[in-house]
Amino acid sequence: MYKLILVPLEVSGADRTILEHVRQLARHFGAKLVLVHVADGFAARHQEQLNLADSEEIEHDRAYLEQIRQQLAAEGFEVEAHLACGEPADEILKLAEAIGADLIAMATHGHRFVRDLLSGSVASQVRHRTDIPVLLVRARRADKR
Repeated sequence: MYKLILVPLEVSGADRTILEHVRQLARHFGAKLVLVHVADGFAARHQEQLNLADSEEIEHDRAYLEQIRQQLAAEGFEVEAHLACGEPADEILKLAEAIGADLIAMATHGHRFVRDLLSGSVASQVRHRTDIPVLLVRARRADKR
């Protein structure tokens, strides 16, 4: 059923929650995992246009993704990692289409009141703008940091 699962990571404790679920799904279906993190700070959003060197944030994010990729590969998963820059929902959806993902699995934090009213959460934007099935798993309170 699922052969290619896109897993957006936010470089926080919430990633533990989604990775627990994704490990089980990938094992069950023999699916390949594609990890993505979207750096969305000022430097990341304008890196290409301004010809900026990698910021400390981007270097940290790249190292984090590689660490998770290596960990999953050591557990026997077929996995690759991508670091994107820009608007998170746009970049997640662009990658999902480009790789032919048949599931997007991501952690959520629940509602954040005013911010969600103004712009919506990334998870909400993703699920409303794609026909690809989206698995949303609420991060445990202890994992939200």
